[in-house]
Amino acid sequence: MRRHNPIAPVFATLLAAIAMNSAWAQAPQQMVTLENLERIALERNPTIGQAKAAVDAAAGLAKQAGLYPNPVLSAVGEEIAGGPIIRGGEFGGGFQQRIVTAGKLGLSRKVAEQERAITEQAAQAQRQRVLNAVRALYYQALSDQYRIQVRANLARLATEAVRISGELANVGQADQPDLLAAEVEAQRIQLELADARNRQERTWRQLGAVVNDPSLKSVPLAGDLETVPRLDVDQALEVIYTESPELRAAGIDVNRAETALTRAKKEVIPDLLVSGGVRYNRELLSDAGLQRPVGREGFFDIGIQIPIFNRNQGNVAAARAGVERAKLEVDRTRLSLRSRLAEVYREYRTALMRADQYKQDVLPKAQKAYELYLNNFRQMAAAYPQALIAQRNLFQLQDAYVDALTSVWQRSVEIQGLLLTGGLDFHRDSSAPDQLQ
Repeated sequence: MRRHNPIAPVFATLLAAIAMNSAWAQAPQQMVTLENLERIALERNPTIGQAKAAVDAAAGLAKQAGLYPNPVLSAVGEEIAGGPIIRGGEFGGGFQQRIVTAGKLGLSRKVAEQERAITEQAAQAQRQRVLNAVRALYYQALSDQYRIQVRANLARLATEAVRISGELANVGQADQPDLLAAEVEAQRIQLELADARNRQERTWRQLGAVVNDPSLKSVPLAGDLETVPRLDVDQALEVIYTESPELRAAGIDVNRAETALTRAKKEVIPDLLVSGGVRYNRELLSDAGLQRPVGREGFFDIGIQIPIFNRNQGNVAAARAGVERAKLEVDRTRLSLRSRLAEVYREYRTALMRADQYKQDVLPKAQKAYELYLNNFRQMAAAYPQALIAQRNLFQLQDAYVDALTSVWQRSVEIQGLLLTGGLDFHRDSSAPDQLQ
């Protein structure tokens, strides 16, 4: 049995390095903030531009929907024949204009304006999706940053432990099993460090995609992972019901459908078709024994289409069904938001309880256990592998604690971000047509 354990102070230093405290990371001179990343994403993410283009397109369709029909200009020729009386017929020019009645153009524009408003809500939703994606990846990158710092300290100290164990083994003051255990632990920590760095690289690649900057590299982040938000499910649901662009769009769609129904009912009222013009008639007339051409004469026609067979009854029925569908869509959207919140909030509460339990109870106990094993090892009352097991357990619990904190932040981002996800998925609104019919 050895009389002393020179390796113990190394692991005492290791314990101090991995112990949880409020100062997780050294403050670098330059840090990237969440606000900077959000600003870049809103400027560069292509789905933001797509959403804006969709709004511009809807605005163009709304303008087009209210424009008056163009007149038709025409050349007129009648009674085109030869002979001494007709002398080639009548030639002239005219126009035709459709007079839209019953305010149908105004209703068409109103329908299109409401479709534009729906598209604007879709643009607001896409903006929130991009922000949510940036925020979720930011907190993932923050946790990756912490893991690397902790594991780098572990790897450095584990390497030092191997060096000291080897020197002690060479002079007969350390057992071969202790040296092998130290080498295995050092290799394991190196693999964990490599995994943490790979995770960080993945997160920054994803973040670079969301902000549309492929050259974005890992840099220090400013933030506090431990100060987590505390959310109430009822308050969160009320905010979602009030601010959700999905629910607002569904409400606007009810108005659009009702206006479309009114427009369909007005379609049965016929428009006026007015035409007229001037022509020159070369036919000869006898007047007091003299023959002279008729000369200039005017003409006009006024007509309407009589709604006998087609009273737009099919479109009216379809529009009435559209109103019912739109009203039910409001209910469906509310229920969908409630259901989605229930699942996300469950994940949030579970992660929050784990984080609190780890911080308040589990981690202090694991740290105390490690200290006791390390002290026993110093006093030669316990084998070194027991201290290694306690150390590994503390390390794994710290990892689980970080995972829980990350989940809390990401779920809270989703809840406070109105349950909108998919920062690179363009959600095209299906109610807005490509063109007016």
